[in-house]
This record gives sequence, structure tokens and C-alpha cells, in this order.
Amino acid sequence: MTTERLARYAKTLSGLERKGRRRALAPQGGIDFTSNDYLGLANSPRINSAIAGALERGVAVGSGGSRLLRGNHPEHEALEADAAAFFGTGRALYFGSGYTANAALFSTLPQRDDLIVHDALIHASAHEGIAASRAGAVAARHNDVADFEDAIARWRKDGGRGHPWIAVESLYSMDGDRAPLAELLGLAQRHDGFLVIDEAHATGVFGSGGRGFAAGIESRDNVILLHTCGKALGVSGALVGASSLICDYLVNRARSFIYSTAPSPLMAAGVREALKILVDEPRRRADFEELWTFANTQLTAVLGVEGSGSQILPVIIGDNGRAIRIAERMRAEGFDIRAIRPPTVPEGTARLRIAITLNVDRPAIIRMFDTLASISVEAAA
Repeated sequence: MTTERLARYAKTLSGLERKGRRRALAPQGGIDFTSNDYLGLANSPRINSAIAGALERGVAVGSGGSRLLRGNHPEHEALEADAAAFFGTGRALYFGSGYTANAALFSTLPQRDDLIVHDALIHASAHEGIAASRAGAVAARHNDVADFEDAIARWRKDGGRGHPWIAVESLYSMDGDRAPLAELLGLAQRHDGFLVIDEAHATGVFGSGGRGFAAGIESRDNVILLHTCGKALGVSGALVGASSLICDYLVNRARSFIYSTAPSPLMAAGVREALKILVDEPRRRADFEELWTFANTQLTAVLGVEGSGSQILPVIIGDNGRAIRIAERMRAEGFDIRAIRPPTVPEGTARLRIAITLNVDRPAIIRMFDTLASISVEAAA
């Protein structure tokens, strides 16, 4: 029986249930069409061996404390040096997760007189940091450079005196489309601002050698990058790439960095090996591009849905309940596909988020889309 002090939580869960928005953990099962393990590195023998080798060298599993105390390990520093060289930034800083890194960036760097203009579809972790920031904030229409500029112009007209911060994802996690980075960089330059680019879903996949869509602009002192390590790199954590000055400021002021236990040194060793794999095995990225390009053509041919041009393929269902039912049917048929619902996506755009990874092949993609086409027709009846 629910006690009175717990009743408010039960009421909230009941409301989510009625709206088709209650979540529950589901085990892995079936063919992977939902993970972000794009290059199939999560169980890489090379990464496993690198971590085993680190253990044999005496590297501890735990860090034992925050980076500013005893938790700063040579493996962290070696990773940060390798990452800065690989991604072409002045310095890199390793965080325990992309969520923590984004929260640190936006809660720490923009100052009281500044303005954060963020894309309307930016990740929840960025919103977390923005909510804790002393700067003002406004959303701009998705990938609409003119709307970003209008927001900055209105702010200046109303007396805004600081610097604008433009916050985007280079590849959006739910739509699979790309940000107009060149135009946004020009906007930041014209207005003496900063451009923060979350490369989470592009790292390892796009750009020269897998360096992301920001490759070529990464060394500018007003460009700040976030590269997650738990998606295409197959490990965990996140790397902030920026000038040495910006990274030093984060070390001194970012509360989620200062007051968090440092990531496991073993994870740092694993990420270092993942970066080496990108250099040593370019065929892996080429094979992946061929695979997700094929999946885009299949999506259009079988379902009549235009592809995103990336490895993330949204199939918009609309109704929350129908999206859940179709996803459940697909899992019953052996395809691990999940329904994504509001508030993760806008109201009325519940969808199946199909992610292509090197854990599948062309025959599996063909079977998956044929099955989805059949189930979608039945669900509409």
C-alpha cells in the first residue's frame, strides 16, 4: 500500500502511464538497432587487451579521489595529451560522462553578462548546465542561423554587454541531421562570441580521420568541443577540447569536475586505444559509411521515409502508445528497437530511433525494414 508521503510520486508515475510516457528498463536482446556503438568497439579485442595490459602494469580500477586531490592519474594525463593531438585542440580535459561535461561547460564558462543561444533540440545535459548558468539563455529554431542571429541582435538592442555563446550539436541524436557549423562559426566571429559544439554522435564517425565535423576549426580560441567516449569510441567518459586557458579555467571553476571522483584510469587507457584504432583501421569507418548509406536507401525504398544522411534514422510515429506497441513488436521479432517519446522529443513526434552500427550487416538491415513495414501496416489497422 502506498503511504501518504509516497503518494505524490505514485501520482506522477500514474500520469506518465496515462500519457504513454512512463519508462522502464528493458534488457538487451535481439539484433542491435538501438545502441550508439557505431564502430562496434564496445567489445573490441584491442581495447580489452589495452585495459588488461594496464591492469598488468598495476593501474588501479578506481581513481581514489577527484582529479585535484589524489585522483589525477598518469593515464588521465596521457589520454588528454593524445586526445588534444588527435582532435587538434590546445588541450583536452577528461570527464566521467558527456552529461557531466556538458553540465560543466555551460554552468561554468558563460558569465553573468553573457547570452547563451542554444539550438531548440540540443541535448538535455546542455539544458542542465544552462539552467545552472549565471548567463541569460534563449532557444533558437533548429538549425536556423538567422534565428540565432536575431536572438543575439535582440539581446544587444536590449543592452546586452557580454559575449554570446552559440550552443549546438554537430549531429543531432534524435533526428540524425547536421548543424550548419560554418555559418554558425561566422556568426560567432561577427558577434565576438563563442561556439560550443557537441560532437557526441559524430566523434569517430565523421570528419577527417573520425575527428568530427568541427575538424578544421577546432584550434580557434572561441571554439569549444565535446567528444564523448562511450559512443563510437566504445568506452566511457567525455573529452572537452579547447584552448589551454579554457581548460585551466574549467579545472579551477567547474564544480562537476572539481567535486567528482575522477574516472577510472582503466577507462582512460581504453579511450587511448580507441583513438589509436581510428588511426590504424580507417577501413572500419569506410565500411560503416557504406552500411549506413545502404540503410538510408532501404528506409526510403521500403517505408517511403527520407533518410537523415547519417547513421541515426528516425521513423516518426506520432502517437506515444503506437510507438511503444510497434517497438515491442519489433523486439518480439528479434530486432532491438526502442520508442522515443516526449519530453526527449517534441510533443506529437514519438518515434522509433533506428541506429545503424557495425554490429549489424546488410541482410539484417533488409530483414529489419521488411519486418517494420509489415508491423507498421498492422498497427495502423
